[in-house]
Amino acid sequence: MHTLELTKPDGRSMTLYARQPLPQGLQAPSPFADPLRGGAHLRWHPVRGEWVTYAAYRQDRTFLPPPEYNPLAPMTDPANPTEVPTGPWDIAVFENRFPSLGGLQVPPPDLIVPTAPAQGRCEVVVFTQDRTASLGALPLDHMELLLQVWGDRTRRIGGEPQIEYVLPFENRGAEVGVTLHHPHGQIYAYPVVPPVPARIQQVATEHYAKHGRALLEMHIEAERRDGARMLYEGPHAAAFVPVCARYPYEVWIAPVRAVEGFAQLDDAVRADLARALKTVLLKYDGLWQRPFPYLMAWYQAPTDGQPHPESHLHAQLWPPYRTRDRLKYLAGTELAAGFFAMDALPEEKARELQQVEVTV
Repeated sequence: MHTLELTKPDGRSMTLYARQPLPQGLQAPSPFADPLRGGAHLRWHPVRGEWVTYAAYRQDRTFLPPPEYNPLAPMTDPANPTEVPTGPWDIAVFENRFPSLGGLQVPPPDLIVPTAPAQGRCEVVVFTQDRTASLGALPLDHMELLLQVWGDRTRRIGGEPQIEYVLPFENRGAEVGVTLHHPHGQIYAYPVVPPVPARIQQVATEHYAKHGRALLEMHIEAERRDGARMLYEGPHAAAFVPVCARYPYEVWIAPVRAVEGFAQLDDAVRADLARALKTVLLKYDGLWQRPFPYLMAWYQAPTDGQPHPESHLHAQLWPPYRTRDRLKYLAGTELAAGFFAMDALPEEKARELQQVEVTV
């Protein structure tokens, strides 16, 4: 993996990644000439016992490409303002212009609940220079590079003393709120372990204390023995519709053996994990014969500098799905109570995905 550090005209940092050496002298562009404006802050939610971040200035953020935007035009086309430079890079990572965490630090307001600066970091990860591509369509060695990039970002950002958790994710498709349609994801780095990863961590810690093995590692063994919901089984990685899926077509992807995070992957596991990810994404698109929308999040160990043998790197993917004449979104019991109500069996949806033949 080769890297090049750049700075944008508005002061934001950028790192270019490539499978081949990168030439010096590349310039990082920006559609924005002025430095970052505004800042976020945290407010304590006294009933839920968790922080909420507020960044009202994001109302002015880029929402849709301009009318003249052409996704087929080269990135150097002046009619298509870009955040990335021309050059032989494969993946670009840069600070979000409108971050919900980090960016310009401002004093938090004095309110009736505790407040704090919104320390952290929000980064954009451009998967490829091909604006018409998708993550699942990238070559396997390119996807392996992306897993390396996620590991490098976790190592760098997670090493900052104020960061407790690093979460890479991808929102794909207008149905899940994407407004900029080049293939990209994001990385959020939090000053605390957020509620969902914290709950996953708590359950994993309790299980490890009782059994001396990682919870997800044991669950993957059970899914493989059962076999009914498996989508990919390799020597080092697996993908399956979990028996406890809360969404139809929900899929988990993970190394077979517990690995704390991207930074701890060896070459063999990383290669097989990339193959598992590509298989699932191709099956999604193949089942509906269209670029299928989804939200993908990768969970890994907290970045507190402590060993976490209970943690197990894995992705969870949640596509929206159609019920009769509408897309399925969270219902009242799910949003208000956190008690999910499924009207489709995981085994049925797994069979649909299993029947999609793909070439990886």
